Amino acid sequence: MTLTAEDLLAISQMMEEMLDRKLDARLKPIEHELKSLKAEVDGLKAEVKSLKAEVDGLKAEVKGLKAEVDGLKKEVDTLKTEIHQIKLFQENIIMPRLNDIEACYTSTYQRYKDHADRMEQTYEDVALLKKVVASHSEMLQRAGIA
Repeated sequence: MTLTAEDLLAISQMMEEMLDRKLDARLKPIEHELKSLKAEVDGLKAEVKSLKAEVDGLKAEVKGLKAEVDGLKKEVDTLKTEIHQIKLFQENIIMPRLNDIEACYTSTYQRYKDHADRMEQTYEDVALLKKVVASHSEMLQRAGIA
């Protein structure tokens, strides 16, 4: 049996169709797998993009917080300086004056306390002097001297 060119061409086309079907059968799962991987990669790209946006937002917030912290540090330094000046003022001006005032009041209190018992006697003496002066005034008036 001899094959003609037409027979060979028909066999060739049948073989080609069979190879195409086998190749399609083997490539379909790979193609499906590739599509699945592409979908996963696209999903990961979207997540990475979202994470990048979040990181950029966090960077901006941290930058703002850093500026606030720097401002607070300056304010704390200013407060430390002012507190130091207040302490020096208290130590060098207020406390010596307070001690002087306390010494003055304490010495005045001691004088009054030491002579408090004399005050009653002084009141009695003044009352007696009033009576004596009034009596003498009366006598002088009767005598016609005053």
